[in-house]
Amino acid sequence: MKHSIAIIGGGNLGSAIAEGLIKSKFCKAADIYVTKRNTKTINNLKALGIKTGSDNAAAVKQCQLVILAVKPYQVSEVLNSFKKELTANHILVSVVTGVLIKDIEEIIKKKLPVCRAMPNTAIAIQESMTCLSFNNSTEKQTGYVKEVFSNLGKVAVINESLMDAATVLGACGTAYAMRYIRANIQGGIEIGFDAVTANLIAAQTVKGAAQLLLEHGTHPEQEIDKVTTPKGCTIAGLNEMEHRGFSSSLIKGIATSYNKIVKG
Repeated sequence: MKHSIAIIGGGNLGSAIAEGLIKSKFCKAADIYVTKRNTKTINNLKALGIKTGSDNAAAVKQCQLVILAVKPYQVSEVLNSFKKELTANHILVSVVTGVLIKDIEEIIKKKLPVCRAMPNTAIAIQESMTCLSFNNSTEKQTGYVKEVFSNLGKVAVINESLMDAATVLGACGTAYAMRYIRANIQGGIEIGFDAVTANLIAAQTVKGAAQLLLEHGTHPEQEIDKVTTPKGCTIAGLNEMEHRGFSSSLIKGIATSYNKIVKG
């Protein structure tokens, strides 16, 4: 199942999706149509062979999969610019933060497959964690959208009611991980490394640790047990971090971010 893909909004996220799909060889550049008001800012995509333009309706007419990648305040205006062209043969995917599927359906007033997707910034290097929610989609259509985003990283299908939680864990989570790495680098400098070497060791160690979980399907504690020996330096460090509130402060931070989204 292959479709031409219209990406409505050629900002950072829309451009990253387009480039990632080409790099992964999921589709050819000529099968992607990216729109933006100021097309000069996406000349780099045009140079790759991607169709570009400012006419959203024209892009939707030529494609079957439509990815909406604009700012939340632009959603109504942009959807209205091409909703007449939408048919039951289209699949509409929104990567817009905070906009519900029902909000989109109220604007387009048509019954067609609608998906809400929540990727994170690692989509730029095809390592995103993308959560997906669907409405009115067949198994085949759901599978196709999953395939699209699987070429940009890992995918999980969730209930839309969990999308705010997914934003915190998967999107805000990137910042949390970066803050841990930064602290690790600072600690590395304190014990003797230069900043560049500490950065390399810290970043690669975190990457390797995450890859162990993804490839082995293990729980973090199982991997922790492998490197903690009786009276060793690892358990001493871990215990000191816990005494200082490491896990509890992280959990509290996640809960605080979630409450900020839910309660405003």
